[in-house]
Amino acid sequence: MKAMLLTRKTDVSVDLHPLSAAGLPVPRPDRNEVLIKVHVCGVCHTELDEIEGRTPPPRYPVVPGHEVVGTVSEVGENVRTVRIGDRVGVAWLYSTCGKCEYCQTGNENLCPDFRATGRDVNGGYAEYMVVPETSVFPIPENFSDSEAAPLLCAGAIGYRSLRLCNLKDGQRLGLTGFGASAHLVLKMVLHKYPYTKVYVFARSDTERRFARELGAAWAGDTTDRSPELCHAIIDTTPVWKPVVEALNNLRAGGRLVINAIRKEKVDQDYLLKLDYPQHLWLEKEIKSVANVARRDVAEFLELAAEIPIKPAITEYTLGEANKALYELKRGNIKGAKVLRIS
Repeated sequence: MKAMLLTRKTDVSVDLHPLSAAGLPVPRPDRNEVLIKVHVCGVCHTELDEIEGRTPPPRYPVVPGHEVVGTVSEVGENVRTVRIGDRVGVAWLYSTCGKCEYCQTGNENLCPDFRATGRDVNGGYAEYMVVPETSVFPIPENFSDSEAAPLLCAGAIGYRSLRLCNLKDGQRLGLTGFGASAHLVLKMVLHKYPYTKVYVFARSDTERRFARELGAAWAGDTTDRSPELCHAIIDTTPVWKPVVEALNNLRAGGRLVINAIRKEKVDQDYLLKLDYPQHLWLEKEIKSVANVARRDVAEFLELAAEIPIKPAITEYTLGEANKALYELKRGNIKGAKVLRIS
């Protein structure tokens, strides 16, 4: 099968070909696994974190990709809930232990044995992949393959981030950064909280215009002050500057939810600007988001089908994976990027 392999740590800004094309044997499913013929795979900022070493794979080489949509082509002997021919999706959560207190309470995203698709095991930048039966999700019929792919990570992690905000209708929400995840959060908020104003902070004028087109009440630069202080802000950026700036736009008792698996190299200038009375006093909170639970993916797919949420997408071929990653690194973002595999 055709695949794109990550074989080493590198800087995508300098190395224009961080992934290598390869031919690999088609994997075989174990008794509790299914084999998926991959149709599409979304391109996520987490792939940049893997490539550049902020959340490195435990070993090389590895096939990246964790926003996978395809059809089941083979099932293991113990598989009961999935059939050959089913259209399914695979998200960041590949497997957990299933036994710890976190797994037993539906918080398997915190499991110490959490394994991630496309980092700890081979993912969807390939024509086939295997995955445990418990980690595939049926794709609603009203989405095309490419529309569904970003929902599995950008959408699901955005859904979890919004849930962690504890937002009430009519309160103000800020979104810092406006890529694949944030633009889906905006669509969710407009549906679930019709009286809530959404303020968007983004460095790119293209992103700010896009946010206003989708229904944001206001859009400004990362360093701008919003018309009113926010009850909650979701940060979807990979850097530190927006964290400090977001705290300036947070009201007393507000919560900043950081939706990032890792942050890039510490910006000392901005961390030195972190001032306790200005940024953190008056019971402001900072909450991180760790992975996604199965509940997040399943519930979000249902909500996305109900609204329905149709993400903005740009398609690439599998062979153009490096181009898609480079454009993502440069900040050339409008919605989500998707690789068409087959």
